[in-house]
Amino acid sequence: MTLTKLKHKVVSEKDIISNSQCFLHEMKSRRSVRHFSDKSVPLEAIKNIVMTASSAPSGANKQPWKFIIVQNPDVKRKIRIAAEKEEKEFYTKRASEAWLKDLEVFETDEHKEFLETAPYLIVVFKILYEEEAGLQRKHYYVNESVGIACGMLITAIHKAGLVTLTHTPGPMGFLQEILSRPKNEKPFLLLPIGYPAADAEVPIISKKKFEEVTEIV
Repeated sequence: MTLTKLKHKVVSEKDIISNSQCFLHEMKSRRSVRHFSDKSVPLEAIKNIVMTASSAPSGANKQPWKFIIVQNPDVKRKIRIAAEKEEKEFYTKRASEAWLKDLEVFETDEHKEFLETAPYLIVVFKILYEEEAGLQRKHYYVNESVGIACGMLITAIHKAGLVTLTHTPGPMGFLQEILSRPKNEKPFLLLPIGYPAADAEVPIISKKKFEEVTEIV
């Protein structure tokens, strides 16, 4: 293995605290949005966002992800139709009463207009293995690696000044079919990306306090 010297800027403790506080405040302003503007977004920005996600750590550096950027209106329409079909099944048959009760604050249903309105969709696929010379080369910690990349993807979207929503219509096999992905790839997450609609609203929610999510031992 070829190694190179780590380039790391030494930061004072005061600046470390300040930087972490600033980033915390910035990220606390991030909200999941269900109402998008159809205003265009530069493709270059979307490319930068995706490459930020692709810089994530992964098991044995296998980088087991594929980001499909969807901008074609016809493809977005197909995805919406298929997603709404699955979502209707969820809301009418699959979801428990308790689950539906928990979703009431978000006022969600099977209608997913944002899948067509948002200028871009990013569909994240996890790559289970690679095929080389007829042999399968295993990937390691695939879900963990792709999950980390998606966290960085959402953060990069927010830092760029855009909004998104984590959408997981289940089952998601229709995405593999519509986007003609190979059998070694499985859909992981669907994110619409764009500007919020002028009249976009979000529910009033709270996050758990430090003491509720953390223990220092």
